[in-house]
Amino acid sequence: MSQNELSQKLIDRFGRQIEYVRISVTDRCDLRCTYCMPEGFKDFEEPTHWLSFNEIERLVRVLARMGVARVRLTGGEPLLRRNLPELVRRLNALPGIMDISLSTNGTQLTKYAIALKQAGVSRINVSLDSLRRERVTRIVGRDVLDKILAGLMAGKAAGFSPIKINMVAMRGVNDDEIDDMVAFCMEHAFILRLIETMPMGETGLNAEYLDLQPVKQRLQRQFGLVDGVLPGGGPARYLKTPDGGFNVGFITPISQHFCAACNRVRLSVDGTLYMCLGQEDKYEFRPLLRADVSDVEIERAFRDAIELKPERHEFLEMPHKIVRFMSATGG
Repeated sequence: MSQNELSQKLIDRFGRQIEYVRISVTDRCDLRCTYCMPEGFKDFEEPTHWLSFNEIERLVRVLARMGVARVRLTGGEPLLRRNLPELVRRLNALPGIMDISLSTNGTQLTKYAIALKQAGVSRINVSLDSLRRERVTRIVGRDVLDKILAGLMAGKAAGFSPIKINMVAMRGVNDDEIDDMVAFCMEHAFILRLIETMPMGETGLNAEYLDLQPVKQRLQRQFGLVDGVLPGGGPARYLKTPDGGFNVGFITPISQHFCAACNRVRLSVDGTLYMCLGQEDKYEFRPLLRADVSDVEIERAFRDAIELKPERHEFLEMPHKIVRFMSATGG
């Protein structure tokens, strides 16, 4: 990499190159997961405050010129945003964007899987915390297990590869089901990702935290797992069976944080850029976009914003620090 190319990249104070942006396209969701959004929560952004597709495309175009190559669309539930495949097509056409993925709860996938694949989404992550109907209903607040499973099969039929299952593992809630989820993912060639709860907002603080390190060690012994690497640029650390037929990832912000290799930022639906889930520093881009500033000024703002990116989160030291909900930040 030449010095000129290096100077154009988006690099923070700690030498980490930012090449991955997670974009929330809505803060609305059709579920009420206990660790994400309170049951009675109604304080959604009004659509006039949401970034338009034109505004999102413009920000991603500028980011792509600074080396951002991966985009993940999130929510809320992103498939509640109307005409989402259109946005995917527009982002997929931008020079420099190499990978577009989607995080979803799966309830809408039967309707949109084919259109999303044709538009350019390459990979999907589907949230599924249990395979038991009553338990899913208790965790997400809706009787939707059948819809999620149907969505998964629709995604598989549409040709998404890989499909990752995101399971938030909670002590005394679903930790007795981890082996069942492993078997399910093995059967369908899905990748399992086990996730520790994070103390974000009242819901996160009240979630039953489970240290995944003992779980990792047990599965490693049980299946003879070895170190694995998967593309995607995310925070998971992967293990795989020796034949490569099954992969399991561990996202462990509490027991083994991944801050030293953090390469991502999050853009909320209202145009607020968050540099870290565990810090409150942010930069608001919507006022700049609607003041019709130049792309040069937008790029300068991104460079100013990345100076706010901390070396690491403080979930352990200050668990009550983050008062915003995960759904407001962008999955």
